[in-house]
Amino acid sequence: MPRIDARALLGLHDPADATDWGPIRAAQMNAGSQLALFMLAANLVGAALVAMILSPIVPVWALAAWGALAAAIACGVAFRRLAGRVRHAVTASLGDVRDTALDGIALGAVWSIPPLAFGHLAAVETALSLWIILSLLMTAGAVAMAALPLATIAFVTVLGLSMTAMLLLVAAPGLAAATLVFTALLAMTTIWRGKSLVVIRAHEIALAERDETVSLLLRESQDTSADWLWEIDAQRRVSRANPGFTLSIGADPATINGTPFLQLVAGPSWDSGEFGPGLRELAARLKAREPFRDLLLSVQVGSDQRWWQMSAAPRFDERGSFIGFRGVGSDVTEAQHSAARINRMARYDTLTGLPNRLLIHETLALAMADAEKWGSRCAFMMIDLDRFKAVNDTLGHPIGDRLLGRVADRLRQLMSENEMIGRLGGDEFAVVIHDAADSAATERLARTIIDTLSRPYEVDQHTLYIGASIGLARGPRDGRTAETLIRSADLALYRSKDAGGGVFHAYEPQLHLAAEERRVLEIALRNAVGNDEMHLQYQPVVDADSGKLTGFEALLRWTHPELGPVSPAKFVPLAEDARLIGPIGEWVLRAAIAEAARWETPVRVAVNVSPEQLHNPNFVSVVAQALNQSGLPPERLELEVTEGVFMRQGTVAVQVLEKILDLGIRLSLDDFGTGYSSLGYLSRTRFSSIKVDRSFVQAASRGAKEAIAIIRAVVALADSLGMATTAEGVETEEEHLMVRRLGCTKVQGYYFGRPLPAHEAHALTVPKTSAAAAA
Repeated sequence: MPRIDARALLGLHDPADATDWGPIRAAQMNAGSQLALFMLAANLVGAALVAMILSPIVPVWALAAWGALAAAIACGVAFRRLAGRVRHAVTASLGDVRDTALDGIALGAVWSIPPLAFGHLAAVETALSLWIILSLLMTAGAVAMAALPLATIAFVTVLGLSMTAMLLLVAAPGLAAATLVFTALLAMTTIWRGKSLVVIRAHEIALAERDETVSLLLRESQDTSADWLWEIDAQRRVSRANPGFTLSIGADPATINGTPFLQLVAGPSWDSGEFGPGLRELAARLKAREPFRDLLLSVQVGSDQRWWQMSAAPRFDERGSFIGFRGVGSDVTEAQHSAARINRMARYDTLTGLPNRLLIHETLALAMADAEKWGSRCAFMMIDLDRFKAVNDTLGHPIGDRLLGRVADRLRQLMSENEMIGRLGGDEFAVVIHDAADSAATERLARTIIDTLSRPYEVDQHTLYIGASIGLARGPRDGRTAETLIRSADLALYRSKDAGGGVFHAYEPQLHLAAEERRVLEIALRNAVGNDEMHLQYQPVVDADSGKLTGFEALLRWTHPELGPVSPAKFVPLAEDARLIGPIGEWVLRAAIAEAARWETPVRVAVNVSPEQLHNPNFVSVVAQALNQSGLPPERLELEVTEGVFMRQGTVAVQVLEKILDLGIRLSLDDFGTGYSSLGYLSRTRFSSIKVDRSFVQAASRGAKEAIAIIRAVVALADSLGMATTAEGVETEEEHLMVRRLGCTKVQGYYFGRPLPAHEAHALTVPKTSAAAAA
């Protein structure tokens, strides 16, 4: 028997499962009404027998009063059972079933009066007779009210306990124990019979619903062309088909009977013998006389390609002889087209039309499986566009999206049947090469992709220049699963990006070591400030003509207890990638300001600020708080920013810079000319100075005309805007004389001093007279 919730059976709980208990509860109520008259008769006969047994010891008026009460309650219960709403209801609530407990309690209570009120007055023989009658009544109640377990259990429990009490009073403990056992058995039997009724009724409801569904399908199949019925004989010829089938197959209704079923379904492919897998499966099932369900077939109807879904079962006569098949079919062409569209949306990029990450991964896994099977090699290229972010940030995402479409078109033209190009997301693309046995051909393809993507693009009257970096990994050498091969190509791509872009690199095992080193370094970097591992050094900045100290640039240094000194060129980019530059930059700012406040000469301190800090509106409050706590005048603080801060649209960086200027702080534009130089930056923000990058200084010292021309142009631009110019990286007297001759107003570099610890920088700020007096 299936598992039935006992609480639901008793009407105490409505389970949250798929079963609809409303009709089942109505069936319980209806079954309880079918023996209502039997229960009424049992009560009346039992009352007469009890009155006759107790008449010698109980006054007539007491027996008459009790008999009238018992008859009234029995009649009331019977009338409730026979009510029309109970007998004809199709559903019932929990409350309807729960109310039946009142009937059981009422009957149990009225029948408990004789044993409790009069039983102890009777002799043992009389008590035994009363026990027999009441036991029979309990059995009759269990039979008549079994469909309503709650009412039955209430009735037999109340009456059984009353009889047990009577037997104990007349000193019959054995019978009292037997009565308790009898009562428990009746209750258990009631529950078992109630479960049987529920199971039967549930099956009847399910069969009725299935019959209704089948009838509905049959009615619809006769009226519509999308669903239809068919029958074939033992020779697999059509014996009967409704109009929907003939219309779907495009056949003549007058001649379709007797035609081979497979010939009808195969259509034009019947003569050629080129059958699809669905038709082969159908032929095999018909030949084996096996039932089938939801078999999908591709069918040619005229010039249209249609999809049918068919189900059928074999038929046998009364002697067990096979006489054919009967089945149903549906035209599911639209559903197949919708599924194909959904499948394409799930596996193709909507912007470029190229395969997306999911299809790339599936194709790579298939290529690796083939390589493993045939002992060959496959390859995976990961492509990242160089300088694409600048296009998005300066011209906006619509231009960037159209540029990605042009990139996809160029990549698509380079692919053969051996390669598949797809888009991983953002500005990342990938190539899966099924057969990469020719390593030279694979590398030529990588170079061709870089050269092709590096040609200029014309997008909405903009001439755009980007490039590409590629990471290459070969399977199964560089990874035995799709995930590991993608990881290997990603590591190779990192190396290409680190090399400046525009190149490709193949995976090498040491790249994993570099990635692990980067991971360990990032973990250590997250705790560097808290572990007091970082400190500042200060490089002097002097007047180009007089050589007088004008300030210091604060430079961050990191010394790890195990790794030792870590180069800023290594940990600063890592801090930016890991989004740690914000808290580290704030520590640098506070430490530099606090140190500058101790200097005895009022020289400036210059602090480098990352774009990430300036994109935070709270940065102004951080600067103001640091100045206020240290007491350093705002004019002695100079913040150095790079052009990268202006490359992101829709940020608050420009407003933050304006608020910083309003505090009296000076701004310096660092690395001017090395990035995305634009005079618009200088016109939008009030910079105090421009810094000439050390690469121009070194190139000019070697006589490079372009570098000399750039320095002159920067100096002329700064003079016209009232700005100072600082030349970085001056290491020799010749370089000092050259930048001074070219017009730079300030210089810094090893020629005037290396970065100094805080105490040495402080010593340089002590006036000479004070130092002499102290000596």
